[in-house]
Amino acid sequence: MPDLSRRRLLTGAGLAMGAGAAAAAGTGLIRQPEPVRPDPAGAVVPFHGAHQAGIATPVQGRLHFAAFDLSTGSREEVRAMLKAWTAAAVRMTAAQEIGGGATGAELAPPDDTGEAIGLPASRLTLTVGFGPSFFDRLKLPRPARLKELPHFPVDRLDPARSGGDLCVQACADDPQVAVHAVRNLVRIGFGTAAIRWSQLGFGKTSSTTPDVRTPRNLMGFKDGTNNIAGTDGGKLDEHVWVGAEGPEWLRGGSYLVARRIRMHIETWDRTSLKEQEDIFGRTKREGAPYGGVREHDSVVLDKMPIDAHVRLANPAALGGVTILRRGYSFTDGSDGLGRLEAGLFFLAYQRDPEKGFIPIQRALAAKDSLNEYIQHVGSGIFACPGGVRPDSFWGAGLLA
Repeated sequence: MPDLSRRRLLTGAGLAMGAGAAAAAGTGLIRQPEPVRPDPAGAVVPFHGAHQAGIATPVQGRLHFAAFDLSTGSREEVRAMLKAWTAAAVRMTAAQEIGGGATGAELAPPDDTGEAIGLPASRLTLTVGFGPSFFDRLKLPRPARLKELPHFPVDRLDPARSGGDLCVQACADDPQVAVHAVRNLVRIGFGTAAIRWSQLGFGKTSSTTPDVRTPRNLMGFKDGTNNIAGTDGGKLDEHVWVGAEGPEWLRGGSYLVARRIRMHIETWDRTSLKEQEDIFGRTKREGAPYGGVREHDSVVLDKMPIDAHVRLANPAALGGVTILRRGYSFTDGSDGLGRLEAGLFFLAYQRDPEKGFIPIQRALAAKDSLNEYIQHVGSGIFACPGGVRPDSFWGAGLLA
């Protein structure tokens, strides 16, 4: 295929693309610790702990992500909602019905919607984060590192799919379990918070478990190679968990960047294999970096094209910048022109966005050749508090 052929195939929408920290095969020279097996399907992931579950937890197969806007400026009402959300989350992550269950007074709606009755926990995790506007709306001091993301060149962000006062990330191995969890939190929050936008995801595109085969994105390439392992405490402390530099309620927590990235699948599928591999800087079947033979061979930057995605996103090219990836593929029907509305829902956790996602995205936005095939169309940033004690609730230290 001639070099310019892919440009002739692109639609007008396809020419204005965001860069992809996202579609990145989280590359780097990180040494993996001893492997750990993921929890068996159906198992319970403990809700309480030093960190929120759903960040370093072995990545589940399904996602339901929801961003909410508050309907009130009352701290008392928000505190009451978060207490109720926490109580419900404790039960749902243990495969229990919430409140009085799906039965109760005949003239009142049941507490639990009931679609998860009899289903196992499926490793359900629920993770909560607070956006910049949460602090503005409730007149609370905002963490210094929680700022709206800068505009990156050729971003095409849809306001209806961006932002939010707070978010809930539900991950599970059964999509019905994940959807049930968010659905019931929405019901509990009625009158205090309402969904602003949401996203269903499938086919995890990264793993926090080293011995699990690296998953592939919808472009067919392995994604998330050399991601931080969930058992690597040193890397997590260095790159993911907020330490003494953050407010007390945020210590042991993390900053989450969520990006909805549309892939122009049809154009990509008409691109030659050689060109696809040049764009990523890895082989498609094995996932080996250029200059290597196996997927986890060291990345040699000079062996790749100067605009290769892996080269630009590699920690060695960015002074050691490292994030914890936790992305999912999505397909949301067609766009009305017969093209799939499909792509990557990118989730990145880091200790400091200015030393994590932002420098990676700036590098990719500048000259990543993958930009011709993707667009960043949704975005959000959230501060996820530390873990919850058994006698506490999400955000207790912030709203005390």
